[in-house]
Amino acid sequence: MEKQCAAMERWRLGSLPDPAPLAAAYIPMQEGAEPRYVPQEALSRGTLFPGLDLPFLHVVNPDLEQTPMTEMMAIDFVADELELYLDTHPGDTEIFALYQTILAMQKEARDRMVRLCGPICQTDQLGMERYAWLEAPWPWEYRKRGEG
Repeated sequence: MEKQCAAMERWRLGSLPDPAPLAAAYIPMQEGAEPRYVPQEALSRGTLFPGLDLPFLHVVNPDLEQTPMTEMMAIDFVADELELYLDTHPGDTEIFALYQTILAMQKEARDRMVRLCGPICQTDQLGMERYAWLEAPWPWEYRKRGEG
């Protein structure tokens, strides 16, 4: 019993047993890119690829309200997911073409947000006639597309 208590005390302090067992992690390579969620669903599911959709405790995030901000977030999310895929599949020309399309959509969404809400980051102020960083409305104050 005393030996077991000593082992428990080492565990609480974060020390490893002697000798400590070794472990090797393995992350399987993603198989293909089909099918894909649409950007809005991918944002709420946490992944663009249904094959990687493993919700924590089987709880799925609710769909987000459609606003210019959530639209931009969804497109940014899809761009990030495609970048991760292309990191391991650089020769996939179909996905690279999709990535190019998403990058164009990302630029359009960002430009639209800047027009509606003002600068999102410092570089958005380049070429502005006055300092507009602190002006309202903030992006999350828009309830529906184009409304204030």
